[in-house]
Amino acid sequence: MGQTSSNASAPACPRLLPWPTLEGKPCYLVTDNNGGGFLSRLADDLEAAQLVTGTDVLGRARQVLSDPMSPYAEIRYAGIRLAECLTDALRIAESRGMRLVVPDAAKDSEGPNGQVGN
Repeated sequence: MGQTSSNASAPACPRLLPWPTLEGKPCYLVTDNNGGGFLSRLADDLEAAQLVTGTDVLGRARQVLSDPMSPYAEIRYAGIRLAECLTDALRIAESRGMRLVVPDAAKDSEGPNGQVGN
């Protein structure tokens, strides 16, 4: 029997998905392919939509908040929607942060020309 590379047998880092479970808990995806599966693409699309929505909500909330005559109900609604969008953005940031490649310690101490030290 041939042996595959060690990366193929290494467990994949779970991806935090941009939606919670029905109980409101974090939902994770563990896959052996590199982000090319259906659920990964669906998560990517939803993250993009959430960020666009957040940008839109922020723009509208700024309009409401800049008007001193805005009714309380509009201000409250803007705050609620901003909190929802911030929750989405923080989940996206956490998910993407978990998937960042951590450089080796030796590479961190190398200078721009590959020299170790200052």
